[in-house]
Amino acid sequence: MMTSPADRISDLFYYLAEDDMAQLMSYFRFRHLPKGEILWREGEPSEFIAFVVSGKLEARKETEFKGKQVIIGVISDGSIVGDAAILDRRPVGATVLAMQDSALLCIAADDFDRLLEEQPILGMKLLKSMMLIMSTRMRHMAGRLAAIF
Repeated sequence: MMTSPADRISDLFYYLAEDDMAQLMSYFRFRHLPKGEILWREGEPSEFIAFVVSGKLEARKETEFKGKQVIIGVISDGSIVGDAAILDRRPVGATVLAMQDSALLCIAADDFDRLLEEQPILGMKLLKSMMLIMSTRMRHMAGRLAAIF
């Protein structure tokens, strides 16, 4: 069964009620990322978090060999990217590009801070949803790592 974009968005924001969504979306902007386009390059400043509504992204990390990269992850719908960099305000740790045409919901760092200041309860629900996504990602990574050994 195919899910609609609205269903995918509500999955991303698990802890938010429908009423919360209208308020929350005023802080976000939609972005279409065509296949092959780079979302950001490793080392660039982090300016936003992207929630992947549909599509697939690839994260690549520079190696010690100039011009060579290794794929460190594939980010698909239902996940987020840019979360670590925006929370610690350090440069982006990997180059991220679209493997498929992708639909993203993006919140700029300043809008994220403004949300937390203006609507702390709504901001807390967003943070809980982000933590759920990140903990799911960590469980998957731990499972893949354990399978190697």
